[in-house]
Amino acid sequence: MHFYLATSFIFPRSLRLRLFAICFVATHLPLLCYIGWGAATGRLALGEVVALTLATMVGMALALHGIGALLAPIQALAETFDTKAGDGTSLPRVGDVIQTLYAGVHRAATVTQAQIDELAIAAQEDPLTGLANRRGFLAHIAALPSAQRKGCVALVDIDFFKQVNDMLGHDEGDRVLAAFADRLAGQVRRADMVARWGGEEFAIFFRNGLEDEASWALARLAEQMRHEPIGRVNGRVISFSAGLSRWQGGPVEEALTAADRALYDAKQAGRDRICRAGGALPAPCP
Repeated sequence: MHFYLATSFIFPRSLRLRLFAICFVATHLPLLCYIGWGAATGRLALGEVVALTLATMVGMALALHGIGALLAPIQALAETFDTKAGDGTSLPRVGDVIQTLYAGVHRAATVTQAQIDELAIAAQEDPLTGLANRRGFLAHIAALPSAQRKGCVALVDIDFFKQVNDMLGHDEGDRVLAAFADRLAGQVRRADMVARWGGEEFAIFFRNGLEDEASWALARLAEQMRHEPIGRVNGRVISFSAGLSRWQGGPVEEALTAADRALYDAKQAGRDRICRAGGALPAPCP
C-alpha cells in the first residue's frame, strides 16, 4: 500500500496506466543503460537497439497481459464495494481496484472491531439488569488507581427469592430482579458501583465510603422497599438482607468474603436487615 500511494503521482486516476508506466521503465531499464553506454563509448549499433527495443516491448506486453489476467477476478468484484470506508471517509472511484480492496478490508476490520467490542461488553454485563456482572465488577475494581482502592463493599440478597420464582413464575422473578437492580443503582453515588453478583445476589462498591454512610444508604433502601414495594410473595413485602465490610486497599476478595459472612449473619438473624462484618446493624423497623 505504501508503494501504491507513493506512485499515485503517476496517472493518479488510472491503475492500468500506472502499471504500464512502471512496467515500461522496469523492462526498458537494461535497454536505456545500453543506449547510454553506447552513446558514451561510440559503440552504439542501431540494429541491436531496434532488436532490443522490440524484445522489451514484447516482454512488457506479456507482463501487462499477465498482470491484467491476475487482476481480472478482483476487478469483477469492484462493483460490489462502496466508495466509502467504514468510518465514512471518502475513497477514490470504484474503478481503482486497490482502493476498492482497501475499502472492503477497512469495512471488514471496522465491523470485526465493533463485534469484538460488543463481545467484551457482553462478557462483563448482566443482560437482564444492565448492571455489570461479577467479572465486570472485579475488572472495574482491578482497573482503579491504588489511591481509590478502598471504601466499603456490600453483598445484598433478595429475601425468599426462590418463592417468587416458584409461586409467581420466572417472568415475575425477572421483573423483581430488574426492579431491585434499579432501586440499588438509585441509592448509590456516581463514584460507586453496583453489580449483579449472581442469581438474586448483588454487590456494591462504595468508593471511599465510610461504613456508616454505606449502612445508611442500604437502610434508606430497606425503608423504601417497605413503603414502595417492588412486589409481594405470600402476602409479604419483598425485602433484602445485606452484609457490609470495610475495604482498606488489600485484596478485594478478603473484603468480599467478610461481607459474605456478614450477609450470612443477616440471614440467620431473621433476614430483612443489614449486618456489618464483626457486628450487626438491624434494618429499621417497619
